[in-house]
Amino acid sequence: MSKERASFEFTQALRTEADKIIAKYPKGRQMSAVLPVLDLVQRHNGGWVTTEMVSAVAEYLDMAPIRVYEVATFYTMINLEPVGETLVEVCTTTPCWLRGCDEIVQACEETLGIGLGETGADGKFTLREVECLGACVNAPVVRINDDYYEDLDLHRTRAVLELISRGAIPPPGSQTGRKTSAPASGPTTLSARAGSF
Repeated sequence: MSKERASFEFTQALRTEADKIIAKYPKGRQMSAVLPVLDLVQRHNGGWVTTEMVSAVAEYLDMAPIRVYEVATFYTMINLEPVGETLVEVCTTTPCWLRGCDEIVQACEETLGIGLGETGADGKFTLREVECLGACVNAPVVRINDDYYEDLDLHRTRAVLELISRGAIPPPGSQTGRKTSAPASGPTTLSARAGSF
């Protein structure tokens, strides 16, 4: 990890939020809250966690630091290095690859002027390749900060990124108008066309 802060302590505000998260789990099972507490600390720190923060989370949850570090290094949503204001993550797993994620990567690199694994010199964007984002039926998929943009192609990806570059927030979800995970041609069951029972 780079650019470490010298120390980290839970503020009262962070303790209050962490305690709300921990309260969702059975008594004595506070360790189950490790991922959401790491996410809380990460959001407080501008999108990434330091070794000091991992240790603080471990102490707060009464866990061995290595256990928290294992979680932090396993899940791609926890960032162990600084990221840009906008984190763009392109899924390149098989379903997205079969549906054209290579052109999504190309659109991102060309539009943002950075390659995979890079952050722009102005700190506005970080571009990253990730494994499955879990929205395979609407592939190819890109996660931008907390929002999913689905059913992308080269032009739709550029349009989304250009809007974000100008400070707008395009509507997340399918970029073709598909509703949830319905077939691309539209719903085929439980509709007036499908008949009644």
